Amino acid sequence: MLSNHFENGMDMARLAWSRLPHSEDGELDGVGLLSTSSNRNGVESLDYEVIENYAYREEQAQRGKFFVGYNVAVKWFFALLIGIGTGLAAVFINISVENFAGWKFSLTFNIIQKSYLAGFLMYILINLALVFSSVYIITHFAPAAAGSGIPEIKGYLNGIDIPGILLFRTLIGKIFGSIGSVGGGLALGKEGPLVHTGACIASLLGQGGSTKYHLSSRWLQGFKSDRDRRDLVTCGCAAGVAAAFRAPVGGVLFALEEVTSWWRSQLMWRVFFTSAVVAVVVRVAMGWCKSGNCGHFGAGGFIIWDISDGQEDYSFEELLPMAVIGIIGGLLGALFNQLTIYVTRWRRNYLHKKGNRVKIYEACLISVLTSVISFGLPLLRNCSPCPDSDPGSEIECPRAPGADGNYVNFYCGKDKEYNDLATIFFNTQDDAIRNLFSAKTIHEFSAKSLLTFLVMFYTLAVVTFGTAVPAGQFVPGIMIGSTYGRLVGIFTVNHYKKLNIDEGTYALLGAASFLGGSMRMTVSLCVIMVEITNNLKLLPLIMLVLLISKAVGDVFNEGLYDEQARLRGIPLLESRPKYVMRKMTAREACGNQKVLSLPQVVKVADAVSILRSNKHNGFPVVDHTRDGEPLVIGLMLRSHLLVLLQSKIDFQHSPLPSHSRSGSGAIRHNFSEFAKPVSSKGISIDDIYLSSEDLEMYIDLAPFLNPSPYVVPEDMSLTKVYNLFRQLGLRHIFVVPRASRVIGVITRKDLLIEEESEDSATMELQSTSVRGQRHKTRLLEENGADAERPLLNGLLVQNQRYLKGSFVIVFRDNGRNYSWYFVNFFNVVLVLSIYPIWYLYFCFSHFGTSSKTCFDMWTCNEVTLGDVDHTILNWQVTY
Repeated sequence: MLSNHFENGMDMARLAWSRLPHSEDGELDGVGLLSTSSNRNGVESLDYEVIENYAYREEQAQRGKFFVGYNVAVKWFFALLIGIGTGLAAVFINISVENFAGWKFSLTFNIIQKSYLAGFLMYILINLALVFSSVYIITHFAPAAAGSGIPEIKGYLNGIDIPGILLFRTLIGKIFGSIGSVGGGLALGKEGPLVHTGACIASLLGQGGSTKYHLSSRWLQGFKSDRDRRDLVTCGCAAGVAAAFRAPVGGVLFALEEVTSWWRSQLMWRVFFTSAVVAVVVRVAMGWCKSGNCGHFGAGGFIIWDISDGQEDYSFEELLPMAVIGIIGGLLGALFNQLTIYVTRWRRNYLHKKGNRVKIYEACLISVLTSVISFGLPLLRNCSPCPDSDPGSEIECPRAPGADGNYVNFYCGKDKEYNDLATIFFNTQDDAIRNLFSAKTIHEFSAKSLLTFLVMFYTLAVVTFGTAVPAGQFVPGIMIGSTYGRLVGIFTVNHYKKLNIDEGTYALLGAASFLGGSMRMTVSLCVIMVEITNNLKLLPLIMLVLLISKAVGDVFNEGLYDEQARLRGIPLLESRPKYVMRKMTAREACGNQKVLSLPQVVKVADAVSILRSNKHNGFPVVDHTRDGEPLVIGLMLRSHLLVLLQSKIDFQHSPLPSHSRSGSGAIRHNFSEFAKPVSSKGISIDDIYLSSEDLEMYIDLAPFLNPSPYVVPEDMSLTKVYNLFRQLGLRHIFVVPRASRVIGVITRKDLLIEEESEDSATMELQSTSVRGQRHKTRLLEENGADAERPLLNGLLVQNQRYLKGSFVIVFRDNGRNYSWYFVNFFNVVLVLSIYPIWYLYFCFSHFGTSSKTCFDMWTCNEVTLGDVDHTILNWQVTY
């Protein structure tokens, strides 16, 4: 009998995932994003598997080689559009943020020349206005645009669809919300939201735009399946990282390492091409802005902290403080993840339940607090005299008011003094990081100022992360890490007294260590840090601190995005199954629920009753043999069944199968009609009107079901099922009893298929010729093979595929296959010369001189030499 299938791709791990709530019931633990009222508004799995029903096969049969080439060209064209769109969105966000921030700091510096109190009030009001605009957009227009968006996109690429995360209004909310939150000086970044922005652009291009806002184009609606959308969203994620950090290779590796649970070599090329397009767009924009066309933008905004003139070499003694940086990064990163979990849970359970007004009050309060700290703390710090300037140095001390650079003169009594705390506090985050990374500025920052900034900004980052604004964590993490990294660098310089040690190098290593300890990325993060710093010599050191920080952080908790995904109720399939799954089987994971199945020809009233009584998204279709034994003939998706009920064109009066349609008859549906809309709402059973006459009709499901669903035996290890489910991106797996018979075995050789010629439709295996197989079949038929020989013949053919140039002997004793012997020879002449002697020795040594088995041989084997076939008694060579 058929065991239970895995609903929505998540039931298989239901008992092992700390009692994760069932996704059908819509009881996932969300953070305001996932609705708990019904499954229709909650999490739903995606159908990444191709449903090869008759409608799909008929559509594919009508398409020729021209369409295949056209489809590939369109995919590359979409990759180009995604790169251009994401690059332009990043340019717009950066120009806007830098102009708002530049205008804010210029106005504030001009006012404080007369009154620090007036400048302080103006600074607070500008930040408050920007943050208010951001939180208002999120709460009233695009709730799904809150946060970084990376956990949601990671869930989408893991096979989980969340309503609203890829809509047009989410894209608009992400862009303008990021401008307000980052320009308002909050302790967050725009890099995470840029990943979500790229994914939204990719999804909207794939579906042809937005139909709700009448911004759609039919000629762009080429990709409607979840599989094609997944590929486009992957390109968008890589483009977002490439646009945020100007790191195209890092963007590709980020998509590979962090957000996807599968990969294909064909997709790698398109993702790389998309990232390269983004890099070109950003480079052109930066060249255009350098000529003064972007206002306050200048050379800032796009993250590039060039420290190529920094430390060029390092000694063995420096590895110890660098290892300490890795340990500190792992500890502080794990602590950051844990604190954000506590704060997010408190917001969800107490604060955000009170409505959008409370969310606005919270964001505005945090904005005021951040402004007070960033403006007020530098007032408490004594200024330091400017160091003796190097004649060849381009660093000015103090810098010009309102300009970017080191050595900010803030509340100083003399002209040749600077405030080191204001250099990193009263500044944009990009400029602050650039100052912390700067080389040849030894003793610019005191240890007391760095420690003060570390404690305060760390606290602000924890409190700010989770508010109802677009919030990235890359740049705040870099600021936190570079602060304690530079602090360790100060102690290292004072201890070793070497001139070649640079504090900026340790700041870079600290930034890498905190990101590794918090996000638990290694390869992609290492490449990103090398690309944004333009210093390949530091690659071994970055690798060292990343490995140490990730190892330390893994001891305490999981990565930031995994933890946030769990808090949002996104049931991710992790890269490794839980340990307890090793002791479980597929049957145990199914539970004791009764399987709801459909017959091949179902009555409309019965189908409606089943759809109304449960929320399953897939149903096994079961037929019966002549002996009454149930036979699974396929899988019917709920969405496909709803399409059939809504159209009514496939209704029939007879309860018998419609053979005219199940065979070569025409299908009255386009395969694209079964595609689920990207909004995830789709058709509901409540939206379909059926008359009493319709309910008495029948539907033949054979042309529309998936005839080849994935099936596993009931005693298969749950770990093995888990890996199969995740790596193939499945939604349902049928669990069945162990099969009673085997009709064939497929090996690697069977999958190595090549075409004989471009004009020929025949395919052949590389291991043997089709003509030889046909000749063998003819000889067996002529010799009257009995009922047992087909199995033996199959074994011979199978082993031919493994051994080229093999000598095969088969002995039969009373009709049974007794033994196999394979002896490799280099040519047939050698075989013919030694075979009689070898055969007599083997036969009489095993069976004795009186046994007749030596002369009762199985015959009709063959030798295949090039294009000539020879039949020889008792042995076989495939050369």
